[in-house]
Amino acid sequence: MNRRNFIQNSSLFGASLALHPFLKAFAEEKKLNIIVLLSDDQRHDTIAALGNKDIITPNLDALVKNGTAFTQAHVFGGLSGAICQPSRAMLLTGRTLFNIDRQARDNQEFSFDIFNNFVTFPELLRKNNYVTVGIGKQHNGTTIYNRAFSDGAKVFFGGMGDQYNIPVQDYRSDNNYGGAKDNSYSPDKAITKGKHSSEIFADETILFIEKYQKEPFLIYTAFTTPHDPRIAPDEYKAWYSDKKISLPPNFLPKHPFDNGELNVRDELLAPFPRTEEDTIRQLKEYYATISHLDAQVGRIVKAVQDNGLAENTLIVFAGDNGLAIGQHGLFGKQSIYEHSNRVPLVFAGPGIPKNQKVEGYCYLSDIYATLTEKSGVRNPASVQGISLVKAFQNPKAPLRPALYFAFKHFQRGVKKDGFKLLEYHVNGERHTQLFNLKEDPWEINNLADKPAFKAKKEALKAELLKLRFEFNDTFSSFWEGYK
Repeated sequence: MNRRNFIQNSSLFGASLALHPFLKAFAEEKKLNIIVLLSDDQRHDTIAALGNKDIITPNLDALVKNGTAFTQAHVFGGLSGAICQPSRAMLLTGRTLFNIDRQARDNQEFSFDIFNNFVTFPELLRKNNYVTVGIGKQHNGTTIYNRAFSDGAKVFFGGMGDQYNIPVQDYRSDNNYGGAKDNSYSPDKAITKGKHSSEIFADETILFIEKYQKEPFLIYTAFTTPHDPRIAPDEYKAWYSDKKISLPPNFLPKHPFDNGELNVRDELLAPFPRTEEDTIRQLKEYYATISHLDAQVGRIVKAVQDNGLAENTLIVFAGDNGLAIGQHGLFGKQSIYEHSNRVPLVFAGPGIPKNQKVEGYCYLSDIYATLTEKSGVRNPASVQGISLVKAFQNPKAPLRPALYFAFKHFQRGVKKDGFKLLEYHVNGERHTQLFNLKEDPWEINNLADKPAFKAKKEALKAELLKLRFEFNDTFSSFWEGYK
């Protein structure tokens, strides 16, 4: 099948998410099924329907067309280089970065394995008579996984070599995963060879959709793409081989100053200084992997339709964090620029307006309260996120007035009213950046030292300090001497 036919055929299923009028009453009577699809390292601007002219994503385009996209969805940041771990912990618990159990402190880094008793949203739904299924990447420990899910398959706890040799395990009700403990991975895990991880996880998702048709279910499928190694089948790589890809406007050969994390693993995946040629090559690999993931999303949505479940199944698609790939001279996600902390977030299904975009600020952790309100389940007191349901009815409804960001003890930031203030404290040296995101979405023109923006900078500094205490940021080493 050539690319054009594939795109046309893949897009046909989009209409399946539209609810026929005579099914509305029936849908309200049936308990809502939920499918959460989480991608790994997917930036907010990697869906064609949301403005990227270089990428090919017909199935995600259809999801956007038949649902509501939150175009200002963010992750909070992280206290370790592996942003995916705290990001998933916040998503699962509905809590913010400094309010999750912190484990294994090492040089001011933390892992987030949720060993405490915070109730995750799969665990809460399980207690409310949902079948809960966990598939794919589970980076917060085996104990929390088994508390949350009543079933599952092809579970990835860590240690991947590449997308065609991924170590996965079957669900174990006894929590005995080949000797693996909460954050230590057993070397004898099964390696699934010769099949791409995205296809493995999509296959299992479809099997569980077919298995649980008569009882309410939550299926949480966490892909390991487009995280590196960015390997896609040849046909998807061919889509981009001769395609002209635009270099990001904020491409730089190197970051203008030490942000505290310039030599982390992700940054070593590209040469120093960064080159245009290598950046374009890596962007093509990134896009090809996302296009392959897009095809798996299409298969899953089609399975929902084919099994007669579209009228009472909510589908959520989100990314766990972004990725720079050349922007600001960076390649990883260990920063609080837009390319690293803004993510895609799309809801589609019954009661969700079609082809709607919401620009209100939100966090990935707000998914929790949104799903519980949609499913009629009361939140536990531990949930700190807000429900986004009101934005479905009114896309201009106020959500979060401001957002707070943090990375380790090096970087802090605040976003409010279309402006973003970034503060750095590295080896005793401080830097400040201020961007007008409405006029400068690529964060190129630093306004911090411009006299005309002094009042704005001071107002955002005050907001930053206010939110520091609201979000329980106790990293005193960053704040010492801050003015």
